Amino acid sequence: MLRPGGKRVNPRRLRKSATGVSKRSQHYGSLKNDVYKRGIWLDESHAYSLMTCWRETDIVDLIDVRVKLKKQGKNYHACCPFHNEKTPSFTVNGEKQFYHCFGCGAHGNAIDFLMNYDKLEFVETVEELAAMHNLEIPYEAGTGLSQIERHQRQNLYQLMNGLNDFYQQSLTHPAAKPARDYLQKRGLSAEIIQRFAIGFAPPGWDNALKRFGNNSDNKALLLDAGMLVNNEQGSTYDRFRNRVMFPIRDKRGRVIGFGGRVLGNDTPKYLNSPETDIFP
Repeated sequence: MLRPGGKRVNPRRLRKSATGVSKRSQHYGSLKNDVYKRGIWLDESHAYSLMTCWRETDIVDLIDVRVKLKKQGKNYHACCPFHNEKTPSFTVNGEKQFYHCFGCGAHGNAIDFLMNYDKLEFVETVEELAAMHNLEIPYEAGTGLSQIERHQRQNLYQLMNGLNDFYQQSLTHPAAKPARDYLQKRGLSAEIIQRFAIGFAPPGWDNALKRFGNNSDNKALLLDAGMLVNNEQGSTYDRFRNRVMFPIRDKRGRVIGFGGRVLGNDTPKYLNSPETDIFP
């Protein structure tokens, strides 16, 4: 999306050509400088897209979704999400579109916050902001994911999230008592099990296949996600069976794979998802 090289753009020219510019776009110059400090040069279409994302984003709304803010005067306050504290020292200024913590010194704009809070790279952060506002980001030819690839990845994320819910529900069923006993024996409380979304893949060859592979497209998606196995005889079956399931997440918290611990004497004792488009 954003690449080294290209034409450097004067943000004043862009602001003059834009209509309905809000106060927050006045701080686009500081964002532009931040971009250049990262060694990223923007051509005109990229710069305009970045400015649009910036103009449409209210840092107060962005942070309040993640950290509950309380208004005091012109500013908003909360306990800092970047260090432990009991007395709020984290301040968000809506007029300047800026945050600052007087406790640990964390500060920045909306992009800085997303990068640090959601643990994203710079380009991922801009893409996330664009997605929030349903904005199209221009990609250089041969770079980034195609629309089909992005749609495929989104389907995989949705599938893995559904499987994670299915495994969590399965852990509550009577047939999952051995799994619950195992977790209790390992000293895992109900709170820990819920917090880490631990689940159970029931015994049987086709539980996930029946639940999520009800047509050829969904079956193909399960295969792409590494949740099914094809044997030499041409049969297809669930990869994870009779296993305690631990979701594997990316830095954004999305489920991208699973680790399964078998119950009983089957091998292997531990089994992980294979490499996929979302689980490299």
